Amino acid sequence: MPRITRRAALRAALATAATASLTVTTPGIARATQSDTADPYDTLRHTWRDLLLGTGFDPTAAPYAARLAALGDTAAGLRATMQVAPGSLWPDLPYADPDPDTDAESYTFSGNLTNSFNRLRTLTEAYAQPGTGLTGDATLLTEILTGLDHLHAEAYNAAQARYGNWWSWQIGIPQALLDIATHLYDDLGATRIADYTAAVDHFVPDSAVAQYTGTSTGANRVDLCRVIALRGVIGKNPAKLALARDALSPVFPYVTTGDGLYADGSFIQHTYVPYAGSYGAVMLGGLSLLFALLEGSDWAVTDPNRQIILDSVEKAYAPLLFNGLAMDNVSGRAVSRGVQKSDTRRVLQDDHLRGHGIIACIALLARSASPAERTRWEGMIKGWITRAHYRPILTSDALGIAQLARLKTIADSTTTTAAPEPTGHRLFPAMDRAVHRRPGWAATVSMASKRITYYENGNGEHLRGWHSGSGMLYWWGDTFGNGQYSDSFWATVDPMRLPGTTVSRKPLADGEGGAWGAARPDVRWVGGATDGTYAAVGQYLKGLSSTMQAKKSWFFLDDMIVCLGAGILSRDGTGVETIVDNRNLGANGTHALTVDGAVQPTTLGRQSTFRGARWAHLAGFGGYVFPGGTDLTALREARTGSWSAINTGGTTDPVTRRYLTLWTDHGTDPTAGDYAYAILPGASARQTAARAADAGRLRILANTGDQQGLRAPALGFTGVNFWLAGTVDDLTASAPASVMIRQSGGTATVCVSGPLRDGAAIDLTWQRPVTAVTSADPTVQVLATGSALTLRITPGTLGAVHKAQVTLD
Repeated sequence: MPRITRRAALRAALATAATASLTVTTPGIARATQSDTADPYDTLRHTWRDLLLGTGFDPTAAPYAARLAALGDTAAGLRATMQVAPGSLWPDLPYADPDPDTDAESYTFSGNLTNSFNRLRTLTEAYAQPGTGLTGDATLLTEILTGLDHLHAEAYNAAQARYGNWWSWQIGIPQALLDIATHLYDDLGATRIADYTAAVDHFVPDSAVAQYTGTSTGANRVDLCRVIALRGVIGKNPAKLALARDALSPVFPYVTTGDGLYADGSFIQHTYVPYAGSYGAVMLGGLSLLFALLEGSDWAVTDPNRQIILDSVEKAYAPLLFNGLAMDNVSGRAVSRGVQKSDTRRVLQDDHLRGHGIIACIALLARSASPAERTRWEGMIKGWITRAHYRPILTSDALGIAQLARLKTIADSTTTTAAPEPTGHRLFPAMDRAVHRRPGWAATVSMASKRITYYENGNGEHLRGWHSGSGMLYWWGDTFGNGQYSDSFWATVDPMRLPGTTVSRKPLADGEGGAWGAARPDVRWVGGATDGTYAAVGQYLKGLSSTMQAKKSWFFLDDMIVCLGAGILSRDGTGVETIVDNRNLGANGTHALTVDGAVQPTTLGRQSTFRGARWAHLAGFGGYVFPGGTDLTALREARTGSWSAINTGGTTDPVTRRYLTLWTDHGTDPTAGDYAYAILPGASARQTAARAADAGRLRILANTGDQQGLRAPALGFTGVNFWLAGTVDDLTASAPASVMIRQSGGTATVCVSGPLRDGAAIDLTWQRPVTAVTSADPTVQVLATGSALTLRITPGTLGAVHKAQVTLD
């Protein structure tokens, strides 16, 4: 008897299971030129297909040919393993839940069902796209339809009760199903279309968007509207399309609490989590698609508040992008995803790939923008493409053919000029983040408060991100350090020694503090003041599940970041450390460390303490200056971890990276610890030594638990964080405040915020002769000029910066 392979049996089973109504036609990509004018729903369906699959590209040219071939290879692998069986379509993705509920086990089963639909979508794309080797393959079409029938019969139908993760049933599965239906519409037949739309109606009823609350806000609401809109297109239902359009409107306005966009550019999801790089990207992507889909139809999005979304490109997204990457401190638990077990390609997810996705969203949203906006955005996009040297955008694994085609058009445009990397400072008070950009480098700091979580874990993700909101300081150079957080950083870094943080060495459990942003300190003073170029930023830090406390300040200047810490205390019975830096050296890095002019050995495992160190330099990255000297500990080590250790969906494969860690040890249970250091990104050893020797460059005005302040005379900069009311040098504040003054010639800009956000008035006196206040925000009242300036600031409750321009005597 001849041996029947599993592959042959599968083909036979699929052929037998195919319905009589099955008709195989030319794949969707070949139908792109059909006339749509007779039916508005067909027009929308063809528009959606083109948005997803792309138009106007040469499938035989780079970068498309290789990507299409890879899609075909992936699809071939999925075909080889697909096997219709009770409770699964792929043996590694069982979805039949023996005890359906909403526990972690049920989440796995619902996730497997979602991934099964995602695999069918991949197969469908390989069928519909040209150049895959499977384009128009009639047998593949039969397999896809049989797979759809199987999943519908067993799991996703109008009689099924959902289990596991709500997101799978209301967003993940229906999005994949409706995308498939878009591409294969002419092959599905009326019965399948009716069955699939009934299933979507069952799991995503109109009531899912009736109230703007719970899981129906922000990015989730946009995803739900995408499902409802596509259900309206596929089912030719005008009421569904109108509902989807109208249900977008609550997403647009600025919010002052909870999920959504804030006027200061912040984006929050899950109430307490800065999420522009993940959920915010999903929201932007969904809106860019829906605006493009509905434009010119009877259901076009005309709400004037949609301009807020367009404004967010430059207010909320672009400030968080650098050389193509999206900063990790606004990506929540997504930073832990790395390499996922469910990804058959073993592609590393990282900050660059997240950034590439956002950039692609901006390119599509530009179609719905004004001509002036489109010109600016395409210049920004071309600049990002030009500078993305670490992970080139036009070959990005994060982008599909349609996205690549849109971006390559911009890159190749002879009328678009690449915009340079901007400089300046942006505070995001609503999400406790600050971003600083200077020529040649950029930095950002993450803080936590009663409003913003230390870190988010959930669904088994980001289990050890404990201290990422405890003052973690990220920085990158224009041509160096762009892989610092991309190159398996989160899987291998010591989570107790994240750069910039002050931490107790008290052991913490995975997921310590609770899931979904529950871990938040009982503090209010987090914020800062900026003139848009330099800044004073501060955080009253209370450690996660710890008695440790610290007052931390950052003064963001021209070529350095000055970091002050004071009032450091703890009763945990463990040591307390401030991590000056923790540089990822890659798999084989031997970057030289120099301390006070002496080059140190590069031996792995070597730990040394340098008493009274004045400066240090790490080759390839930059320098560190310690005003007054400090006892600095340096450790060079190779660390091995795995993505599964921090994310239950990650691979178990061991990953090793080398690190150079610098820290100040405050001892066990300190009562009044402090620190002072400056980071000079990109500085040479000689420049670092010269800066350490320049005693007049910086003047520390205060570094106590009551106030921290700094003056940089050459910059005309003075910054003071008043943790309590008081006087520092020539500045007196009547209440807690962050103050930054920048003098230039005979004028000065005075910037003040009230980080407590209690609305209480702040009187600021500057003992400096002032002849006049030439301009001031409405919240600033002038009480006195002359021999001294006194201002009364009514700061409000949002942490905003209030400014006055003055003429000096």
